[in-house]
Amino acid sequence: MSTAPRIDIDPAAFWADPYPMLAKMRREAPIAFVPQLGSTLLTSRDDISISEKQIDVFSSHQPAGLMNRLMGHNMMRKDGEAHQVERRAMFPTVSPKTVKAHWTTLFQAHADRILDRLGPGRIDFMRDFALPFSGECLKSITGLTNIGFEHMDAWSQGMIEGIANYAGDPAVEARCHAATSGIDAAIDDILPVMRKNPDQSILGVLLASGMPMESMRANVKLAISGGQNEPRKAIAGTVWALLTHPEQFDLVRKGEVSWLQAFEEYARWISPIGMSPRRIAKPWSIRDVAFETDERVFLMFGSANRDEKHFERADQFDVRRDTSKSVAFGAGPHFCAGAFASRAMIADVALPTVFARAKQLELADDEEVRIGGWAFRGLQNLPVRWLH
Repeated sequence: MSTAPRIDIDPAAFWADPYPMLAKMRREAPIAFVPQLGSTLLTSRDDISISEKQIDVFSSHQPAGLMNRLMGHNMMRKDGEAHQVERRAMFPTVSPKTVKAHWTTLFQAHADRILDRLGPGRIDFMRDFALPFSGECLKSITGLTNIGFEHMDAWSQGMIEGIANYAGDPAVEARCHAATSGIDAAIDDILPVMRKNPDQSILGVLLASGMPMESMRANVKLAISGGQNEPRKAIAGTVWALLTHPEQFDLVRKGEVSWLQAFEEYARWISPIGMSPRRIAKPWSIRDVAFETDERVFLMFGSANRDEKHFERADQFDVRRDTSKSVAFGAGPHFCAGAFASRAMIADVALPTVFARAKQLELADDEEVRIGGWAFRGLQNLPVRWLH
């Protein structure tokens, strides 16, 4: 255990809204041991930005970690050349060139088809658009076109909950195992087709790269865990943020601020990925805090993105803000490989298409919007009234 000051949290309150406690940590103990999480938390943007690049100390390789144990050893839990080899193998699928030339057109087709089916009236935007849109896009990118978007969403949720299950709830772990088993079965089903007709999907390019099957399965699961959960929350969340800040929404509608700026600011303000774990690979100190080998550290991205030293009025949503110091997609060698695809899905397709099609879109007053999570945070629902 590190020598960091101990700070206790109420886990339920931290899940409901971690930002007040994270602000307290930044003020009083930017590096703090939280016994309820069994980890030392880094909460300042500067400490996180520096530490994430020091892979010889803050290692992503965590043999005993939840992700390795539940999902397999993917590139997110590898460092150095081992990480880069698998990242390069996947790059042809998610490169800016491929996203622009290939995926964006498919994303647009998915959005149009889903919106065509939505009739006017009261809907849950999360359930009726963000979830199926994210799922259909991810089916295309992964190559698992033999499943429904509902499966993609359930599997993603099961894995996300599993790898954040630091309390060790057996029911949560069982759901995660069911999700990974479902993915393995879907991969087995589509592999003969993919081998005969390789494409630009993750499965297609990883097969062509000769990656071992165990690693290929683990990286497809990685893509599903983040590629469904975060985009659907970011799409619904950005829509909600704009609807609740009409003066800023006007700036976007007038073209004074881009859809990308709105999305990037939302991802800073309510970071869909709020934390990334690391293992201390060798004895280390930051200022007066000493770390021991093999202890667990959490890099709190959600806290870094509200660090008052870098963001004025950090707790406020402001589409005019310079978000260049945001770490919503991570930093350093583990910067999110799917960032270009996510930006295209959300800023190039989902947001402009939804608001171009909606004559009127307003929050419904018969149900509260629910937000939760700290490791993975976002809206749980978005009740709206929709008129085409």
